[in-house]
Amino acid sequence: MPYVYVDDIAVADIAFRAWGDTLEDVFRAAAEATIHTMVENHDAIAPLHERRFELHDVDLDLLLLQFLQEFVYYKDAEQLFLRVQELTISRDASGLTLQGRAAGERIDPAKHELEADVKAVTLHQLQVAPTAEGWEATVVLDV
Repeated sequence: MPYVYVDDIAVADIAFRAWGDTLEDVFRAAAEATIHTMVENHDAIAPLHERRFELHDVDLDLLLLQFLQEFVYYKDAEQLFLRVQELTISRDASGLTLQGRAAGERIDPAKHELEADVKAVTLHQLQVAPTAEGWEATVVLDV
């Protein structure tokens, strides 16, 4: 996945930059980086339980925050590690809409190599911006 962890943005938290050709690509890469922060072997997450969500916002940065926070919520509320299966982002007169489907499984320490416990996605330096190659996002996770 196209993302890299960045040491010089936040000292006590975990920061990363994600990129992609499209908005959907960068959101998917940011979700993968968030999950990889929580579980080392994220490829071992089997798609056993599905969750769908629809998110709305007028601000692209805040839409990304809401989207990533879904993964933290399901980890905490239902003990599920999820990975993106489908994702679309559209814009109309009322703002942005993200529709997504994620699938995963219950956290199993015997199977999943647990890493940091992400508590929240922060607003600190949160940014989604166009680049010459597509899109890039900067995210800081509270751990």
